[in-house]
Amino acid sequence: MFDLFRQVERGLDRSKGGLGIGLTIVQRLVELHGGQVEAYSDGLNKGSEFLVTLPLATSDNAVEVQTEQTHPGTVCCKRVLVVEDDEDIAETLSLLLELAGHQVVIVHEGSGALAQTKEFQPDVVLLDIGLPGMDGYEVARRLREQSPEITLAALTGYGLESDRKRAEAAGFNAHFVKPVDMEALRIFVNEC
Repeated sequence: MFDLFRQVERGLDRSKGGLGIGLTIVQRLVELHGGQVEAYSDGLNKGSEFLVTLPLATSDNAVEVQTEQTHPGTVCCKRVLVVEDDEDIAETLSLLLELAGHQVVIVHEGSGALAQTKEFQPDVVLLDIGLPGMDGYEVARRLREQSPEITLAALTGYGLESDRKRAEAAGFNAHFVKPVDMEALRIFVNEC
């Protein structure tokens, strides 16, 4: 139940359910603070109970956390540009990448991606293929001309081998099929 993008089957009364990210975000935030989350239920229509346990904060703990965050060898903060026309997906990606220590800027269309790349100078661009107006392939080609060293990752619902080859020809370094495996994406961004 704490897996990203997992939901209980939707019925007609829940036609506008969420993205299945809430419990994942809660769990990751609690774990970042050294705690844990447990869930209990007696079954269908009997409610749910969520227990969040956090360690008691002391001044020693605060110093230890600061030391860990600045210790050499920890994940380096990357500047990540998320180009995604679906606002919920964009916000989700942004939040999860920020939790991993990265700086994130979101734009929702191709021309914004080109302008924001000049201003923000991202290390990585996560680029939706199905954008309105200028599609992700064209944005990728233009970004390659503008910033040849930039790392580009396609975010798409198209996962055939021909789609991967088209993305590679447009200049993408990686190809992620939606719903994106967040652990694989996190590793990719960390290693860029």
